Amino acid sequence: MEPVVPDVTQLRALSHPVRMRILGLLRTLGPATASQVARRLGLNSGATSYHLRQLAEHGFVEEAPELGNRRERWWRASTLMTSVPERADAGDEGRDATDAFHQLAVTHSAARMQAAAARRGGESDPWRAVTSVSDLQVAVTAEQAAAIQSRFEDLVWQVLDEFPPTPGPVGEGQRRFAVVVSSFPTEDEEPWDE
Repeated sequence: MEPVVPDVTQLRALSHPVRMRILGLLRTLGPATASQVARRLGLNSGATSYHLRQLAEHGFVEEAPELGNRRERWWRASTLMTSVPERADAGDEGRDATDAFHQLAVTHSAARMQAAAARRGGESDPWRAVTSVSDLQVAVTAEQAAAIQSRFEDLVWQVLDEFPPTPGPVGEGQRRFAVVVSSFPTEDEEPWDE
């Protein structure tokens, strides 16, 4: 499964909260009409139609003509994943677009994690047991950090090979299970006073 790797123009088009949410819904739930998306997001269908056309123009979604008719257009995600690697040759414009996308992605992930934490008390015991948040800080060089990040990414790809994401309903006893891997340098703490 190959993710889409957007260029700067595509990245700027995607870096909008509504568009990221629409793309996420299409990737998770499968094809939908602008009206269905509008109802889910509490927007009007004109707004969602505009955002869907923008996503289509930049290659993130496409029409699903086999599902539609003369009165309604159905849309589906063109790919199931987006990858935004840091590029050494991106220049200021590319770095700004990448930073804006990462900020929006972190905000979206944090909101999902907070919602999961809030409903944890209502989850069944088996699902509570597999809901966790862990963090650690280690002192490493940039090269060592790259090696750690690569190992996490390898594990994620192994999981995706074993359990490929599929849009639409899940099977009996199944839930969508989010795995969020974040790696970043922390702000340095000053040593304790002597």
